[in-house]
Amino acid sequence: SYLGSSFAIIAPTIAASTSHGPSGALGGIVIVGALLILIGAVVHFAGIGWIESLMPPVVTGSIVALVGFNLAPAAKANFEEDAVTAAVVLVLLLLSLVVFRGLLGRLAIFTSVVIGYFEALARGKVDTSAIGAADWVGLPEFTTPTFLLSVLPMFIPVVMVLVVENIGHV
Repeated sequence: SYLGSSFAIIAPTIAASTSHGPSGALGGIVIVGALLILIGAVVHFAGIGWIESLMPPVVTGSIVALVGFNLAPAAKANFEEDAVTAAVVLVLLLLSLVVFRGLLGRLAIFTSVVIGYFEALARGKVDTSAIGAADWVGLPEFTTPTFLLSVLPMFIPVVMVLVVENIGHV
């Protein structure tokens, strides 16, 4: 199906950045990506039966629910900040999930947030001053990854969380 971004990567990235700098965190992220590619290849050839036997629906469902409960305070804060936009996004999301199938159904969160952004922009709720003040052309500061064994224990669990989140969502 897909593996999208996850909040699971934030804590180890912050910890690795604090202890080993951005290159140490980037090394951990690259390792996570490589392991996910490896798991994807195994799933492609062997199927997902081995994952389902290691992590049955009760496990994946519980983890997805736990992730949702941990994100609930952020949703509450967003709703308190702008209830109209939050309600528009929520209604669009629910309608998208019920009405659309295929790609539009899978992109329900993305499309709802994009439409909600434009709705908030139209109502003057988005501060665009930083856009006008930004340089027209620029490059980010590039950093090469540093692969350190000491960051692996922080990042390896993220691989399992991402796999569980994906299976649980699907």
